[in-house]
Amino acid sequence: MSLRSQLFLLQLLIVLVVVLVAGSVAVRMQADQIRDAYEARMVGVAKSVAQLPSVIQAFGEENPSAEIQPIADLITQATGMTYVVVTDHAGIRYSHPNPALIGSKVSTDPSVPLAGDVYVGTQTGTLGTSWRVKVPVFSEDARVIGTASVGILESELQAELQEDMPELIAWLIAAAVLGFAGASWLSGLVWKRIYRLEPEEIAQLLKTRDAMLHAIGEGMVAVDERGNVALVNDEARRLLDLPATAEGRPADEVLPENLVAMLRSAGATDETVLAGERVLLARAAGAMVDGRRTGGVLILRDRTELHQLLQDLDGERDATSALRAQAHEFANRMHVISGLLELGHTGQAVDFIARSGHGGSLLSATTTEGITDPDSAALLMAKGSLCEEKGIELVLEPGPDLVPDGTTDCVTVLGNLMDNAMDAVEAGGSIRVSLNRESGRQRITVADNGPGIPAGSRELVLREGYSTKDPGGPGTRGFGLALVSRIASRRGGSVLITHSSEGGAQITVDLGPGQAENGISDSVRDTGMESR
Repeated sequence: MSLRSQLFLLQLLIVLVVVLVAGSVAVRMQADQIRDAYEARMVGVAKSVAQLPSVIQAFGEENPSAEIQPIADLITQATGMTYVVVTDHAGIRYSHPNPALIGSKVSTDPSVPLAGDVYVGTQTGTLGTSWRVKVPVFSEDARVIGTASVGILESELQAELQEDMPELIAWLIAAAVLGFAGASWLSGLVWKRIYRLEPEEIAQLLKTRDAMLHAIGEGMVAVDERGNVALVNDEARRLLDLPATAEGRPADEVLPENLVAMLRSAGATDETVLAGERVLLARAAGAMVDGRRTGGVLILRDRTELHQLLQDLDGERDATSALRAQAHEFANRMHVISGLLELGHTGQAVDFIARSGHGGSLLSATTTEGITDPDSAALLMAKGSLCEEKGIELVLEPGPDLVPDGTTDCVTVLGNLMDNAMDAVEAGGSIRVSLNRESGRQRITVADNGPGIPAGSRELVLREGYSTKDPGGPGTRGFGLALVSRIASRRGGSVLITHSSEGGAQITVDLGPGQAENGISDSVRDTGMESR
């Protein structure tokens, strides 16, 4: 049976049960109202008969029925009661609808009214089963001298109830028809709202959706129209380091501010953002259902490894350019030596070779002398080669150098700072690097003689997406120093930007003891993103 049929039959059953119960209650209430109305009338009539002076005086005459019977007949006709019966203290009738029974004893127990109380109930007498009221008749000296009984047949009560039944039944039928129509409309509405799918199909779609969402390699976060997180797949949970309780909570409590802003604007362009220390390509779009916006969807792609590969490629290109320049310089020197030897100037050739020194090496050995961290030494050699190629003087201040701490944080920080400094200075400029350690903390200082960073921009350059350079394309600027700041914050350190003694910028980064890097592999750690 289809879901629509099940819904319709279930609602129809509920309507029928409710109508039957309501009808039964209504009939019972109507019967009670009729009985209560008659009871009030019977009590009033009985008390009126018992208090009539002519009735009380007739009790002292030789033939009381001659006086009481006409009065009882008149009251019976006037009130519509079935009977009005008056008896003495022994239960002998003084009045009755059937005159032949006058003078005989009543067939029901008169003890209650003779005791001075009012009796209300159903009893079976000579006229049949009736709903009756019995009250005592008091003499002038307040003695009970008889009873006055007023009643109406139960059959008459049922007949009056049946007179009201057609209207009541009509209302119940109307309610049932209305319920039938409502059940049909509601079952059809629910069926349409679930796109005419059966429960098994809905369950299968839900399983398929969950399997797809959690299997795709892109992170996905869905937010409802109230701004609460409605759905998070496994990749998004990993990229954003979200807790297991993220779903159902407000987005601004669990998502970074930059991603919340993207969801609110719902632009159709891809943006490169920082989430923690990961570089992500994010796109936000509005979720539309039947032409109405019901929330937003955020799609995330991990670009940390891609950025690393691009930086590695740039480094290889720089190294290639430096080797090409060194090879060209070495060839020129060999030509000079060859010419001197051919001319027979052996002494001058020897002097020229002595003056050349280390000209053919990538970097002077003194530049990395004393550096015990191999990663830092390799980075300084590569950057030093680039500085020499660009005509920039690289000065390494003496002092305790960095030591390996099991992470790539120091290389990431040093690489970003040196790239910024190299972009800031021109040919003939200088860069000063200081590497120190103290009590397990690492300190990296890079200073240059470039234009410097204005005081008003020193806090801004540490924010994601802000750069003092000309933009080089979307997502290519404003991440290096932001990443440096986040690494320093994670390790309990700080970033200080001041003027250098050379007139440019000086950036000092203090790093605490090495810590886990939030699950980001060393192989994908960025070491050269620009931000300045």
